[in-house]
Amino acid sequence: MQEQLKIVKTESPWRIALRRFMKNRLALIGLIILVLMFLLCFIGPIFSPYTLNETDVTNKNSPPDSTHWLGTDKLGRDILLRVMLAGRISLTVGLVATAISVAIGATLGAVAGFYRRFADTLIMRIADIFLALPTLPILITLGAILSDLKVAPNQRIYYLMFIIGVLGWVSLARLVRGQILTLREQEFMQATEALGLRDNRKIFRHLMPNTVPIIIVSATLGVAGAILLESALSFLGLGVVPPTPSWGNMITAANSLIDFRKRPWTWIPPGMCILVTVMAINLIGDGLRDALDPKMKHR
Repeated sequence: MQEQLKIVKTESPWRIALRRFMKNRLALIGLIILVLMFLLCFIGPIFSPYTLNETDVTNKNSPPDSTHWLGTDKLGRDILLRVMLAGRISLTVGLVATAISVAIGATLGAVAGFYRRFADTLIMRIADIFLALPTLPILITLGAILSDLKVAPNQRIYYLMFIIGVLGWVSLARLVRGQILTLREQEFMQATEALGLRDNRKIFRHLMPNTVPIIIVSATLGVAGAILLESALSFLGLGVVPPTPSWGNMITAANSLIDFRKRPWTWIPPGMCILVTVMAINLIGDGLRDALDPKMKHR
C-alpha cells in the first residue's frame, strides 16, 4: 500500500483571531458604529452648506428643521456641522494621546522586563508614582495653567494630547513588563543568546512582536478613556476651548437651566456622540481581547 501524504494547512494566529472577532456580533456592531462615526466626522463636513464660524443671529436657538437638521446654537451656528467638526477634534485627541501612551508604556515595559534588576526597579517605582497621582485633578491644574498662559485655542489641542498621553502609559507598561518576563525565558530567546544578537534587536524584533495583542487591546480601550478625559476637561473649560469645537465644550450649553430644559438640541447631540463612540470602542476592545487571548475558551 502506498502511503499518501496529506498536507495539513494551518491557519496563522492572526487569521484565527480575525475569525473569532468576526463571530462576535457585539464587536462587529461596535466596529460598524465607529466606522460610521469616523465617516460622519471626517467626510460629513465636506457636504455641509455651512462653515464653522458662520453665524445667523436672526436664526439663533432654532429647533431642528429641514434647513438645520440639529438646529442652531445661541449664535445661529449649525449644530450638525459643529458636532461633526467637534468629532474630528475629540477622535484625534483620543487617537494621538493613546499613541503617545502606547509608545512610552510599551518601550518602558519592555526595557523593565528585559533588563530587570535596577532598570526594572527604577521604571516600576516611577510607574507607582504616576499611579499615585490623581489624573483628573492634575489635568485640571495643567489646563488652568494653559489658560493663565493664554495659549491659543488651536495650540491647546497639542498640549492636551501630549499631557493625556504622558499620564496614561503606566497600565500598559505593567502589562508589557509581565509578558516580557515570561517570554524572555522561552527557548527562542535562548537561541538569540546563542546567536549573539544585540539587546535592542532582542527587544524590538523578537520580544515586542509577541506583546502586540496586549498592546492592541490596551490601546483600543485607551482611546475611549482619552476621549472621556478630553470631554471632561473641555466641559470644564480647561481643554479644547471655543471657537474650536469639541464634544465636551459643546455640552457646556447644558450649564444654563433654560438651555437644559427648553433647548435640548444644543447639548444632546454631542452627548450622544460621546456615549455612542465610547460604547463602540469598548465593544471593539472586548471583542479584540476575547479574540487575541489564547487562554480564552471560545464556543
